[in-house]
Amino acid sequence: MPRIWKKPTHLARLNALSENTLVSHLQICYTELGDDYLVATMPVASFTHQPFGLLHGGASVVLAETLGSVAGNLAAPLGRVCVGQEINANHVRSVRSGFVTGKATAVYIGGRSQVWNINITDEKSRLICCSRLTLAVIAEPTPKV
Repeated sequence: MPRIWKKPTHLARLNALSENTLVSHLQICYTELGDDYLVATMPVASFTHQPFGLLHGGASVVLAETLGSVAGNLAAPLGRVCVGQEINANHVRSVRSGFVTGKATAVYIGGRSQVWNINITDEKSRLICCSRLTLAVIAEPTPKV
């Protein structure tokens, strides 16, 4: 598969950009950047649980949207950025502890929109959540000073 990234980066930079954000609060860590996919892990612990001690579906959605949005922005041309339009998630298995791993792969990369699949698995490679994210590709906003 050809490399789809249009913007240079590396894992240390991606992890550094997440400092002091929801991503760092949930301890999401980027672990692999392939030619056409991005992988991150997230702990399943009290801060990602719902009241019954299971991984909160919202935490899974945060992991999915984070992976898809970052991947989309890396695949967007210089001067363009991606913003979320729609996300869905099917929670198919529960997990109480350990780590989950999300992997984002492109379904469609266009000039105005992108669609990404994000599968989240447990430590035994069992599917926990499958998600699809649609992104709008827009001109990079001018920063407010």
